[in-house]
Amino acid sequence: MMAHLEGRIVLRDRIVSGRVDFDSHIREIVPQSGVPERYILPGFIDGHVHGGGGADTMDGVAAIETLSRFHLGHGTTTILPTTITAPWAEVMDALRAVAEVCERGVEGGPRIHGAHLEGPFVSPHKLGAQPPFNIEPTAERVAEAVATGCVRVVTIAPELDHAPTAMKAFAQAGVRVSLGHTTTDFEGAERAICLVCAAGGTVGGTHLFNAMSAIEGRRPGPVTALMCSDVAYGEMIFDTHHVHPASFRLAERMMGQRLLFVTDAMRGTGEADGPSQLGGQDVMIRNGVVRLPDGTLAGSILTLDQALRNALDAGMSLPKAARLVSTNAAAYLGLQDRGAIAPDLLADFTVLDDRFQVSEVWVNGERRV
Repeated sequence: MMAHLEGRIVLRDRIVSGRVDFDSHIREIVPQSGVPERYILPGFIDGHVHGGGGADTMDGVAAIETLSRFHLGHGTTTILPTTITAPWAEVMDALRAVAEVCERGVEGGPRIHGAHLEGPFVSPHKLGAQPPFNIEPTAERVAEAVATGCVRVVTIAPELDHAPTAMKAFAQAGVRVSLGHTTTDFEGAERAICLVCAAGGTVGGTHLFNAMSAIEGRRPGPVTALMCSDVAYGEMIFDTHHVHPASFRLAERMMGQRLLFVTDAMRGTGEADGPSQLGGQDVMIRNGVVRLPDGTLAGSILTLDQALRNALDAGMSLPKAARLVSTNAAAYLGLQDRGAIAPDLLADFTVLDDRFQVSEVWVNGERRV
């Protein structure tokens, strides 16, 4: 059954007033005047999200459904529930739960594309807010994770023992390999990027600037390797706490369509200030910032609609901001059927009012918010 939306349609490179006609897919974009003062964007894609609405990926199927519906309300139509560093058996339980949700879907919810395996293949020296259950990516563990059929992105510290073999194996299995929670230097990051590409894979960086060494004049670090690459993508948590707006503008200028926003959202996203939990650790939410007792930043309570508004505040145009929350992630994840408003793509839309607040969310041509 054909439906339509009227408003200011945010295309890849411009905004046009008109109407979008669609069923499960976009059929036609018709320019017209006199449309409502609202913005129609491609549905948002979050490739790194631990929780929200009081739920956490590590809690299993029901929690994954809860957090997915929560983020749908903030415009996210495709989501990758994300693990945290935990005992391996618990990580595998979480992956199997994501696989189950992927297979049956979330009724009235967003699309579940698969899992982001953020832990436990991370450096013990760059844990950030990850609990200290880090382990090495042995061939057996890689094979067990891949066998779930749901891992779409894996975060790896490339300096770990077995990491080169693991990165190659993940890449050959079609899993995006994201460098993160790492002490590697510029040269180590460049070698990892080349290794993944040589294996036919796609490479990224997990929350650019965070849990990796900074850019210095004589020690450029992995951030520089990722930004200077012609092929590497980079996630960013743009809540303005994890990354300064000037650093965001630098990365966007360098990476362009290879930069994408993620939330790294935790269980307490959407809840009031106060104590919460992240991977079994006590954290405190205060004034929009989440910290461990020692003051370390601990995930975020960001939503992608807020990240988009932050980008607008930092001087981005709306088409550019839309690419950061949708188009670029679709390209990174190889999702050629979504991420833009164009004929024959999926009818996944996030509609914003004139204050850039979410007013409607559509998935597969059905209104769900």
